[in-house]
Amino acid sequence: MSDVFLKLGQNPYARRMVKTLGLPLPMPQPLRRSHGPAAPNPLQGRTAVVGGAAHSSLAAPVARVMDASGARVQVAGSAALRERFANGSSLPEGAADARADALVFDASWLASVADLHAVYDFFHPLVGALGSSGRALVIGRPPDEADTAEEASVRAALDGFTRSLAREVGRRGATANLVFAHAGAEDRLAGVMRFLLSERSAFVTGQPFHVSARAAAGGDQEDAQALAGKVALVTGAARGIGAVTAERLAEEGARVLCLDRPEDAELAREVAERCGGSVLSVDVRDSGAPAQIASSLADEHGGVDIVVHNAGVTRDKTLARMARSAWEDAVEINLGAPVAITRELVARELVRDGGRVICLSSVAGLAGNMGQTNYAAAKAGVVGFVRGEAGALASKGITVNAVAPGFIETRLTDAMPVVVREVGRRLSSLGQGGQPRDVAEAISFLAAPASAGLTGQVMRVCGGAFVGA
Repeated sequence: MSDVFLKLGQNPYARRMVKTLGLPLPMPQPLRRSHGPAAPNPLQGRTAVVGGAAHSSLAAPVARVMDASGARVQVAGSAALRERFANGSSLPEGAADARADALVFDASWLASVADLHAVYDFFHPLVGALGSSGRALVIGRPPDEADTAEEASVRAALDGFTRSLAREVGRRGATANLVFAHAGAEDRLAGVMRFLLSERSAFVTGQPFHVSARAAAGGDQEDAQALAGKVALVTGAARGIGAVTAERLAEEGARVLCLDRPEDAELAREVAERCGGSVLSVDVRDSGAPAQIASSLADEHGGVDIVVHNAGVTRDKTLARMARSAWEDAVEINLGAPVAITRELVARELVRDGGRVICLSSVAGLAGNMGQTNYAAAKAGVVGFVRGEAGALASKGITVNAVAPGFIETRLTDAMPVVVREVGRRLSSLGQGGQPRDVAEAISFLAAPASAGLTGQVMRVCGGAFVGA
Protein backbone atom coordinates (compact mmCIF):
# COMPACT_ATOMS: atom_id res chain seq x y z
CA MET A 1 0.00 0.00 0.00
CA SER A 2 1.41 3.39 -0.99
CA ASP A 3 2.28 6.13 1.49
CA VAL A 4 -0.09 9.01 0.73
CA PHE A 5 1.88 11.56 2.75
CA LEU A 6 5.11 10.58 1.02
CA LYS A 7 3.47 11.17 -2.36
CA LEU A 8 2.16 14.53 -1.17
CA GLY A 9 5.66 15.36 0.00
CA GLN A 10 6.87 15.09 -3.60
CA ASN A 11 4.43 17.80 -4.65
CA PRO A 12 5.90 21.26 -3.96
CA TYR A 13 2.45 22.88 -4.11
CA ALA A 14 1.07 20.50 -1.50
CA ARG A 15 4.07 21.09 0.76
CA ARG A 16 3.68 24.85 0.41
CA MET A 17 -0.03 24.68 1.21
CA VAL A 18 0.49 22.55 4.32
CA LYS A 19 3.18 24.93 5.55
CA THR A 20 1.09 28.03 4.81
CA LEU A 21 -1.99 26.68 6.58
CA GLY A 22 0.03 25.41 9.51
CA LEU A 23 -1.52 21.95 9.28
CA PRO A 24 -0.04 19.28 11.58
CA LEU A 25 0.45 16.83 8.73
CA PRO A 26 3.64 14.81 8.29
CA MET A 27 5.29 15.60 4.97
CA PRO A 28 8.23 13.20 4.64
CA GLN A 29 10.89 13.92 2.06
CA PRO A 30 11.45 11.28 -0.67
CA LEU A 31 14.79 9.56 -0.12
CA ARG A 32 17.50 9.29 -2.72
CA ARG A 33 18.34 5.59 -3.00
CA SER A 34 21.04 3.72 -4.86
CA HIS A 35 20.56 1.56 -7.93
CA GLY A 36 22.95 -1.05 -9.24
CA PRO A 37 26.24 -2.22 -7.73
CA ALA A 38 28.12 -0.18 -5.14
CA ALA A 39 30.46 2.53 -6.41
CA PRO A 40 33.74 3.65 -4.81
CA ASN A 41 32.87 7.35 -5.32
CA PRO A 42 29.56 7.85 -3.46
CA LEU A 43 29.61 11.66 -3.65
CA GLN A 44 30.53 12.04 -7.32
CA GLY A 45 29.78 15.59 -8.45
CA ARG A 46 28.41 16.66 -5.07
CA THR A 47 29.64 19.09 -2.44
CA ALA A 48 31.04 17.95 0.90
CA VAL A 49 32.19 20.23 3.70
CA VAL A 50 34.83 18.79 6.03
CA GLY A 51 36.01 20.10 9.38
CA GLY A 52 38.34 19.05 12.17
CA ALA A 53 41.92 19.73 13.18
CA ALA A 54 45.15 19.27 11.25
CA HIS A 55 46.79 17.55 14.23
CA SER A 56 44.07 14.90 14.47
CA SER A 57 45.30 11.32 14.18
CA LEU A 58 42.45 10.65 11.73
CA ALA A 59 42.87 13.75 9.58
CA ALA A 60 44.90 11.85 6.97
CA PRO A 61 42.58 8.82 6.56
CA VAL A 62 39.51 11.04 6.49
CA ALA A 63 41.14 13.19 3.83
CA ARG A 64 41.94 10.14 1.70
CA VAL A 65 38.33 8.97 1.79
CA MET A 66 36.95 12.39 0.95
CA ASP A 67 39.47 12.95 -1.87
CA ALA A 68 38.44 9.62 -3.39
CA SER A 69 34.71 10.13 -2.87
CA GLY A 70 34.28 12.16 -6.05
CA ALA A 71 33.00 15.16 -4.09
CA ARG A 72 33.87 18.80 -4.41
CA VAL A 73 35.54 19.05 -1.01
CA GLN A 74 35.43 22.33 0.89
CA VAL A 75 37.44 22.56 4.10
CA ALA A 76 36.15 24.51 7.09
CA GLY A 77 39.26 25.09 9.12
CA SER A 78 42.85 26.21 9.10
CA ALA A 79 45.20 26.26 6.13
CA ALA A 80 47.09 23.40 7.80
CA LEU A 81 43.96 21.24 7.71
CA ARG A 82 43.24 22.19 4.11
CA GLU A 83 46.72 21.03 3.12
CA ARG A 84 45.71 17.50 4.13
CA PHE A 85 43.25 17.37 1.24
CA ALA A 86 44.61 16.93 -2.27
CA ASN A 87 41.43 18.21 -3.89
CA GLY A 88 40.05 20.45 -1.15
CA SER A 89 39.37 24.16 -1.27
CA SER A 90 38.58 26.71 1.40
CA LEU A 91 34.98 27.03 2.49
CA PRO A 92 33.78 30.22 0.80
CA GLU A 93 32.16 33.13 2.59
CA GLY A 94 28.42 32.76 2.93
CA ALA A 95 28.58 28.97 2.73
CA ALA A 96 25.67 28.67 5.13
CA ASP A 97 23.43 29.97 2.35
CA ALA A 98 24.73 27.43 -0.15
CA ARG A 99 23.90 23.75 -0.49
CA ALA A 100 25.99 20.91 0.91
CA ASP A 101 25.41 17.24 0.18
CA ALA A 102 27.57 16.07 3.08
CA LEU A 103 28.98 17.48 6.31
CA VAL A 104 31.89 15.49 7.74
CA PHE A 105 33.51 16.41 11.04
CA ASP A 106 36.62 14.73 12.44
CA ALA A 107 36.09 14.90 16.21
CA SER A 108 38.77 12.36 17.07
CA TRP A 109 41.02 15.04 18.61
CA LEU A 110 38.52 16.21 21.24
CA ALA A 111 39.86 15.73 24.78
CA SER A 112 38.16 18.33 27.00
CA VAL A 113 34.72 19.80 27.53
CA ALA A 114 36.02 23.03 26.01
CA ASP A 115 37.00 21.11 22.86
CA LEU A 116 33.39 19.96 22.47
CA HIS A 117 32.41 23.49 21.44
CA ALA A 118 34.16 22.82 18.14
CA VAL A 119 31.26 20.52 17.20
CA TYR A 120 28.85 23.43 17.56
CA ASP A 121 31.19 25.78 15.70
CA PHE A 122 31.31 23.45 12.70
CA PHE A 123 27.68 22.36 12.42
CA HIS A 124 25.84 25.48 13.60
CA PRO A 125 26.47 27.62 10.50
CA LEU A 126 26.30 24.68 8.08
CA VAL A 127 23.45 22.40 9.11
CA GLY A 128 20.90 24.63 7.41
CA ALA A 129 22.77 24.14 4.14
CA LEU A 130 22.53 20.34 4.26
CA GLY A 131 20.43 19.38 1.28
CA SER A 132 17.70 16.84 0.71
CA SER A 133 18.96 13.28 1.34
CA GLY A 134 22.22 14.76 2.59
CA ARG A 135 24.68 13.09 4.95
CA ALA A 136 26.11 14.31 8.25
CA LEU A 137 28.95 12.18 9.57
CA VAL A 138 30.93 12.55 12.79
CA ILE A 139 34.19 10.63 13.22
CA GLY A 140 35.43 10.07 16.77
CA ARG A 141 37.44 7.82 19.04
CA PRO A 142 35.66 5.35 21.38
CA PRO A 143 35.06 6.43 24.99
CA ASP A 144 36.50 3.19 26.41
CA GLU A 145 39.92 4.02 24.92
CA ALA A 146 40.10 7.47 26.53
CA ASP A 147 42.95 8.38 28.90
CA THR A 148 40.82 10.39 31.32
CA ALA A 149 37.22 10.47 32.52
CA GLU A 150 36.76 13.91 30.99
CA GLU A 151 38.01 12.70 27.62
CA ALA A 152 35.65 9.71 27.82
CA SER A 153 32.74 12.01 28.58
CA VAL A 154 33.47 14.20 25.57
CA ARG A 155 33.70 11.19 23.27
CA ALA A 156 30.43 9.81 24.61
CA ALA A 157 28.78 13.21 24.09
CA LEU A 158 29.18 12.72 20.35
CA ASP A 159 26.64 9.88 20.50
CA GLY A 160 23.88 12.02 22.00
CA PHE A 161 24.73 14.85 19.64
CA THR A 162 24.53 12.68 16.53
CA ARG A 163 21.28 10.97 17.52
CA SER A 164 19.68 14.36 18.10
CA LEU A 165 21.08 15.81 14.90
CA ALA A 166 19.53 12.87 13.04
CA ARG A 167 16.12 13.91 14.38
CA GLU A 168 16.62 17.47 13.21
CA VAL A 169 17.80 16.75 9.66
CA GLY A 170 15.50 13.78 9.09
CA ARG A 171 12.63 15.98 7.99
CA ARG A 172 14.58 16.75 4.82
CA GLY A 173 15.43 13.08 4.19
CA ALA A 174 18.98 13.55 5.47
CA THR A 175 20.84 11.24 7.85
CA ALA A 176 23.40 11.69 10.62
CA ASN A 177 25.67 8.94 11.94
CA LEU A 178 28.70 8.53 14.17
CA VAL A 179 31.79 6.39 13.54
CA PHE A 180 34.08 5.47 16.43
CA ALA A 181 37.47 4.49 15.01
CA HIS A 182 39.32 2.21 17.44
CA ALA A 183 43.10 2.34 17.72
CA GLY A 184 44.75 0.24 15.03
CA ALA A 185 41.69 0.22 12.76
CA GLU A 186 42.38 3.41 10.82
CA ASP A 187 42.84 1.48 7.58
CA ARG A 188 39.32 0.03 7.93
CA LEU A 189 37.61 3.38 8.25
CA ALA A 190 37.24 4.00 4.52
CA GLY A 191 34.68 1.30 3.75
CA VAL A 192 32.34 2.34 6.55
CA MET A 193 32.61 6.01 5.65
CA ARG A 194 31.84 5.32 2.00
CA PHE A 195 28.74 3.33 2.91
CA LEU A 196 27.39 5.96 5.29
CA LEU A 197 28.03 8.77 2.80
CA SER A 198 26.36 6.88 -0.04
CA GLU A 199 22.74 6.48 -1.10
CA ARG A 200 22.98 2.85 0.02
CA SER A 201 22.49 4.02 3.63
CA ALA A 202 19.31 5.99 2.92
CA PHE A 203 17.38 4.45 5.86
CA VAL A 204 20.31 4.19 8.30
CA THR A 205 20.55 7.13 10.68
CA GLY A 206 21.12 8.20 14.28
CA GLN A 207 23.48 5.44 15.38
CA PRO A 208 27.11 4.79 16.25
CA PHE A 209 29.40 2.37 14.41
CA HIS A 210 32.51 0.91 16.03
CA VAL A 211 35.30 0.28 13.53
CA SER A 212 37.88 -2.03 15.06
CA ALA A 213 40.68 -4.41 14.15
CA ARG A 214 39.01 -7.18 16.13
CA ALA A 215 38.64 -9.51 13.15
CA ALA A 216 41.78 -10.62 11.37
CA ALA A 217 42.98 -8.44 8.50
CA GLY A 218 40.64 -7.81 5.61
CA GLY A 219 40.37 -5.36 2.73
CA ASP A 220 38.15 -2.36 2.23
CA GLN A 221 37.57 -2.69 -1.50
CA GLU A 222 34.26 -1.14 -2.57
CA ASP A 223 34.32 -1.50 -6.34
CA ALA A 224 31.47 -2.95 -8.35
CA GLN A 225 31.37 -6.74 -8.21
CA ALA A 226 32.95 -6.68 -4.73
CA LEU A 227 31.52 -10.15 -4.10
CA ALA A 228 32.65 -11.73 -7.35
CA GLY A 229 33.47 -15.40 -6.81
CA LYS A 230 31.87 -15.47 -3.35
CA VAL A 231 29.24 -18.05 -2.38
CA ALA A 232 26.29 -16.71 -0.41
CA LEU A 233 23.56 -18.59 1.46
CA VAL A 234 20.32 -16.66 2.05
CA THR A 235 17.62 -18.31 4.15
CA GLY A 236 14.01 -17.25 3.70
CA ALA A 237 14.88 -16.16 0.17
CA ALA A 238 11.53 -16.81 -1.49
CA ARG A 239 9.98 -13.42 -0.83
CA GLY A 240 10.30 -10.01 0.79
CA ILE A 241 13.62 -8.96 2.26
CA GLY A 242 15.17 -12.35 1.55
CA ALA A 243 14.37 -12.22 -2.15
CA VAL A 244 15.66 -8.66 -2.54
CA THR A 245 18.80 -9.56 -0.59
CA ALA A 246 19.53 -12.54 -2.83
CA GLU A 247 19.21 -10.33 -5.90
CA ARG A 248 21.33 -7.59 -4.33
CA LEU A 249 24.16 -9.99 -3.45
CA ALA A 250 24.08 -11.41 -6.97
CA GLU A 251 24.27 -7.86 -8.30
CA GLU A 252 27.63 -7.58 -6.52
CA GLY A 253 28.83 -10.80 -8.14
CA ALA A 254 27.97 -13.47 -5.56
CA ARG A 255 26.69 -16.95 -6.41
CA VAL A 256 23.57 -17.23 -4.26
CA LEU A 257 22.00 -20.33 -2.78
CA CYS A 258 18.35 -19.43 -2.17
CA LEU A 259 16.98 -21.45 0.74
CA ASP A 260 13.36 -21.65 1.79
CA ARG A 261 10.87 -24.20 3.03
CA PRO A 262 9.53 -26.80 0.58
CA GLU A 263 6.12 -25.08 0.44
CA ASP A 264 7.79 -22.04 -1.13
CA ALA A 265 10.06 -23.92 -3.52
CA GLU A 266 8.50 -22.43 -6.62
CA LEU A 267 8.84 -18.87 -5.35
CA ALA A 268 12.45 -19.56 -4.34
CA ARG A 269 13.12 -20.97 -7.80
CA GLU A 270 11.83 -17.77 -9.41
CA VAL A 271 14.17 -15.70 -7.21
CA ALA A 272 17.10 -17.99 -8.06
CA GLU A 273 16.39 -17.62 -11.77
CA ARG A 274 16.39 -13.83 -11.47
CA CYS A 275 19.73 -13.78 -9.70
CA GLY A 276 21.40 -16.68 -11.47
CA GLY A 277 21.53 -18.74 -8.29
CA SER A 278 20.40 -22.15 -7.10
CA VAL A 279 17.66 -23.43 -4.75
CA LEU A 280 17.69 -25.51 -1.61
CA SER A 281 14.31 -26.53 -0.16
CA VAL A 282 14.69 -27.01 3.59
CA ASP A 283 12.62 -26.12 6.62
CA VAL A 284 15.19 -24.50 8.91
CA ARG A 285 13.36 -25.70 12.00
CA ASP A 286 13.83 -29.37 11.13
CA SER A 287 16.43 -31.06 13.31
CA GLY A 288 18.28 -32.32 10.25
CA ALA A 289 18.33 -28.94 8.48
CA PRO A 290 21.81 -27.81 9.60
CA ALA A 291 23.47 -31.02 8.40
CA GLN A 292 21.53 -30.95 5.11
CA ILE A 293 22.50 -27.34 4.45
CA ALA A 294 26.13 -27.99 5.32
CA SER A 295 26.31 -31.03 3.05
CA SER A 296 24.75 -29.14 0.16
CA LEU A 297 27.26 -26.29 0.49
CA ALA A 298 30.15 -28.71 0.80
CA ASP A 299 29.13 -30.84 -2.18
CA GLU A 300 28.11 -28.05 -4.57
CA HIS A 301 30.38 -25.17 -3.58
CA GLY A 302 33.11 -26.52 -1.32
CA GLY A 303 32.12 -24.02 1.37
CA VAL A 304 30.45 -20.66 1.83
CA ASP A 305 31.65 -17.06 2.16
CA ILE A 306 28.45 -15.29 3.19
CA VAL A 307 25.67 -16.62 5.41
CA VAL A 308 22.51 -14.52 5.72
CA HIS A 309 20.08 -15.79 8.35
CA ASN A 310 16.92 -14.10 7.12
CA ALA A 311 14.24 -16.78 7.64
CA GLY A 312 11.81 -15.74 10.35
CA VAL A 313 8.21 -15.77 11.54
CA THR A 314 5.92 -13.81 13.83
CA ARG A 315 3.37 -15.46 16.07
CA ASP A 316 1.93 -12.43 17.82
CA LYS A 317 -0.21 -12.73 20.95
CA THR A 318 -0.03 -11.26 24.40
CA LEU A 319 1.80 -13.65 26.70
CA ALA A 320 -1.34 -14.64 28.63
CA ARG A 321 -3.01 -15.73 25.39
CA MET A 322 -0.01 -17.18 23.63
CA ALA A 323 -0.01 -20.90 22.90
CA ARG A 324 3.21 -22.78 23.61
CA SER A 325 3.44 -23.67 19.90
CA ALA A 326 3.49 -19.95 19.01
CA TRP A 327 6.32 -19.39 21.49
CA GLU A 328 8.30 -22.32 20.16
CA ASP A 329 7.83 -21.37 16.50
CA ALA A 330 9.11 -17.82 17.03
CA VAL A 331 12.05 -18.83 19.21
CA GLU A 332 13.19 -21.87 17.21
CA ILE A 333 12.93 -20.31 13.75
CA ASN A 334 14.17 -16.79 14.55
CA LEU A 335 16.93 -17.78 16.97
CA GLY A 336 17.41 -21.53 17.20
CA ALA A 337 17.89 -22.04 13.46
CA PRO A 338 20.63 -19.37 12.99
CA VAL A 339 22.51 -20.73 16.02
CA ALA A 340 22.28 -24.36 14.92
CA ILE A 341 23.10 -23.72 11.26
CA THR A 342 26.07 -21.49 12.08
CA ARG A 343 27.36 -24.02 14.60
CA GLU A 344 27.20 -26.79 11.98
CA LEU A 345 28.90 -24.75 9.27
CA VAL A 346 31.68 -23.63 11.61
CA ALA A 347 32.20 -27.10 13.04
CA ARG A 348 32.65 -28.50 9.54
CA GLU A 349 34.93 -25.56 8.65
CA LEU A 350 32.73 -24.57 5.72
CA VAL A 351 32.70 -20.83 6.42
CA ARG A 352 35.84 -19.68 4.63
CA ASP A 353 38.39 -17.37 6.25
CA GLY A 354 37.32 -13.77 5.79
CA GLY A 355 33.69 -14.89 5.64
CA ARG A 356 30.61 -13.03 6.75
CA VAL A 357 27.73 -14.17 8.96
CA ILE A 358 24.76 -11.78 9.00
CA CYS A 359 21.66 -12.34 11.12
CA LEU A 360 18.33 -10.54 10.95
CA SER A 361 17.31 -9.05 14.27
CA SER A 362 14.61 -6.38 14.70
CA VAL A 363 14.01 -3.13 16.55
CA ALA A 364 11.40 -5.16 18.44
CA GLY A 365 14.28 -7.14 19.88
CA LEU A 366 16.02 -3.93 20.98
CA ALA A 367 13.03 -2.18 22.54
CA GLY A 368 10.35 -4.85 23.03
CA ASN A 369 6.87 -4.72 21.56
CA MET A 370 3.33 -5.36 22.74
CA GLY A 371 2.20 -8.88 21.87
CA GLN A 372 5.67 -10.00 20.77
CA THR A 373 7.37 -11.43 23.84
CA ASN A 374 8.32 -14.51 21.80
CA TYR A 375 9.57 -12.60 18.75
CA ALA A 376 11.37 -9.93 20.79
CA ALA A 377 13.06 -12.56 22.94
CA ALA A 378 14.33 -14.33 19.82
CA LYS A 379 15.51 -11.17 18.10
CA ALA A 380 17.26 -9.95 21.25
CA GLY A 381 18.84 -13.38 21.41
CA VAL A 382 20.18 -12.84 17.90
CA VAL A 383 22.02 -9.75 19.15
CA GLY A 384 23.58 -11.77 21.94
CA PHE A 385 24.54 -14.49 19.50
CA VAL A 386 26.39 -12.20 17.08
CA ARG A 387 28.27 -10.54 19.91
CA GLY A 388 29.37 -13.88 21.30
CA GLU A 389 30.15 -15.54 17.99
CA ALA A 390 32.11 -12.53 16.73
CA GLY A 391 34.84 -13.16 19.28
CA ALA A 392 35.00 -16.86 18.53
CA LEU A 393 35.48 -16.35 14.78
CA ALA A 394 37.58 -13.17 14.75
CA SER A 395 40.91 -14.99 14.38
CA LYS A 396 39.76 -16.33 11.00
CA GLY A 397 38.76 -12.90 9.77
CA ILE A 398 35.09 -13.92 9.87
CA THR A 399 32.80 -11.11 10.95
CA VAL A 400 29.41 -11.70 12.58
CA ASN A 401 26.84 -8.91 12.62
CA ALA A 402 23.12 -8.31 12.83
CA VAL A 403 20.77 -6.07 10.90
CA ALA A 404 17.73 -4.79 12.80
CA PRO A 405 14.99 -3.52 10.46
CA GLY A 406 12.38 -1.10 11.69
CA PHE A 407 9.15 -0.39 9.81
CA ILE A 408 9.75 -1.81 6.32
CA GLU A 409 7.09 -1.65 3.62
CA THR A 410 6.20 -5.30 2.93
CA ARG A 411 3.06 -7.40 2.49
CA LEU A 412 3.00 -7.81 6.29
CA THR A 413 2.90 -4.06 6.95
CA ASP A 414 0.31 -3.63 4.18
CA ALA A 415 -1.97 -5.92 6.20
CA MET A 416 -1.73 -3.78 9.34
CA PRO A 417 -4.66 -1.62 10.47
CA VAL A 418 -4.32 1.80 8.88
CA VAL A 419 -3.73 3.66 12.17
CA VAL A 420 -1.03 1.24 13.30
CA ARG A 421 0.62 1.45 9.88
CA GLU A 422 0.65 5.24 9.85
CA VAL A 423 2.06 5.45 13.38
CA GLY A 424 4.77 2.96 12.43
CA ARG A 425 5.75 5.05 9.43
CA ARG A 426 5.91 8.34 11.30
CA LEU A 427 7.85 7.10 14.33
CA SER A 428 11.16 7.54 12.55
CA SER A 429 13.35 10.58 12.08
CA LEU A 430 12.76 10.26 8.33
CA GLY A 431 8.98 10.14 8.83
CA GLN A 432 8.36 7.15 6.57
CA GLY A 433 8.77 3.42 6.21
CA GLY A 434 11.80 1.79 4.67
CA GLN A 435 11.98 -0.44 1.62
CA PRO A 436 13.22 -4.06 1.47
CA ARG A 437 16.07 -2.72 -0.67
CA ASP A 438 17.24 -0.63 2.31
CA VAL A 439 17.74 -3.78 4.37
CA ALA A 440 19.36 -5.57 1.43
CA GLU A 441 21.82 -2.69 1.04
CA ALA A 442 22.89 -3.01 4.66
CA ILE A 443 23.31 -6.76 4.29
CA SER A 444 25.28 -6.46 1.06
CA PHE A 445 27.61 -3.95 2.71
CA LEU A 446 28.18 -6.20 5.73
CA ALA A 447 28.85 -9.05 3.29
CA ALA A 448 31.58 -7.12 1.49
CA PRO A 449 35.31 -6.77 2.26
CA ALA A 450 34.66 -3.08 2.99
CA SER A 451 32.96 -3.99 6.27
CA ALA A 452 36.01 -5.73 7.78
CA GLY A 453 36.09 -3.23 10.66
CA LEU A 454 32.59 -4.12 11.87
CA THR A 455 31.91 -7.27 13.87
CA GLY A 456 29.67 -8.17 16.80
CA GLN A 457 27.49 -5.17 15.99
CA VAL A 458 23.87 -4.38 15.19
CA MET A 459 23.03 -2.07 12.31
CA ARG A 460 19.54 -0.63 12.62
CA VAL A 461 17.78 -0.03 9.32
CA CYS A 462 14.90 1.87 10.85
CA GLY A 463 15.12 5.48 9.69
CA GLY A 464 16.05 6.54 13.22
CA ALA A 465 12.95 5.04 14.82
CA PHE A 466 12.08 6.36 18.26
CA VAL A 467 11.29 2.77 19.22
CA GLY A 468 14.53 0.85 19.56
CA ALA A 469 16.76 3.82 18.76
